[in-house]
Amino acid sequence: MNSLKREDKMRVHANDGISAQAKQSLQEEGFKVTTDHVPQDKLNAYLNDEAVDVLLVRSATKVRRELIDACPTVKLIGRGGVGLDNIDVAYAKGKGIPVINTPASSSISVAELVMAHLFSLMRNLHKANRRMPSEGHSKFKELKKEYEKGAELRGKTLGVIGFGRIGQWTARYALGCGMRVIYVDSNSTVEALEMEIGGTAIRVPVKMVSLDELLKQSDAITLHVPAQKDGLPLIGVEELAKVKPGAVIVNTARGGSVDEEALLSALKEGRLRGAALDVFVNEPEPREDLLHEQSLCLSPHIGAATAEAQARVGDELADQIIAWRSSVSVG
Repeated sequence: MNSLKREDKMRVHANDGISAQAKQSLQEEGFKVTTDHVPQDKLNAYLNDEAVDVLLVRSATKVRRELIDACPTVKLIGRGGVGLDNIDVAYAKGKGIPVINTPASSSISVAELVMAHLFSLMRNLHKANRRMPSEGHSKFKELKKEYEKGAELRGKTLGVIGFGRIGQWTARYALGCGMRVIYVDSNSTVEALEMEIGGTAIRVPVKMVSLDELLKQSDAITLHVPAQKDGLPLIGVEELAKVKPGAVIVNTARGGSVDEEALLSALKEGRLRGAALDVFVNEPEPREDLLHEQSLCLSPHIGAATAEAQARVGDELADQIIAWRSSVSVG
């Protein structure tokens, strides 16, 4: 990698945006920062015309090898978030271009969205919210009767598939609601989680089980896994057949982590109480029959999209960019 002089004014382009505080921090450190979104098919020309040194993206922009090869000025690639599926990481690193991300910044926000979906599913809020605007005035009593038999989360078992940062934060929220937590993870062997309740730190036990056990025992299942290397869903027809009858499933991880066709079938057959999706196979154009399924609680990939998370993401990216410049500067 070519060394950089400290006095050079480096160009940072955040194609999917960055927090105002992070932008200001970088500008105060002498970086020139742009945040206007450039369409994917025009990004190549823009990066070259503007001689961009650092390219920052979230999930909307793809950084594939073709773009990397075509933009020799780019010396650092950053992802505001956890997953790196939209970046050819190994290829970039093979060309001497570091790739950074912010794995810890959005964990709380994603966990809170999972809990919001779980509460909605258990109390049928997703269904009631769809019908109240058109039927609430004329069929109030009928809707009340239909949706009054919800269920509580307290006392239920949450199965967490993938027990990294996000999975563990989700578990903390669930434990705080009085749920029992079990999990499956190929790397983690956590026996208890540290929690703070009313200013007091406590340790609460969690149990690692097999995937089959998790599917059979869980009243609610949440996924927090990267895209599978083989491209196959982690929860497909066989797994859904093992799920506890009447359970709910929440996917805020990756589109396709749950087989969408198999999920629709399980919902239509009444084997699941409901499901929630924040991510979809064909984003940003998910299949329409999925969007119209009444048993699904839906959100448009907003798991990490809170003001607090974006501030943390921006701060972490800014700190890493400033540290990276220092590491490659001379003189």
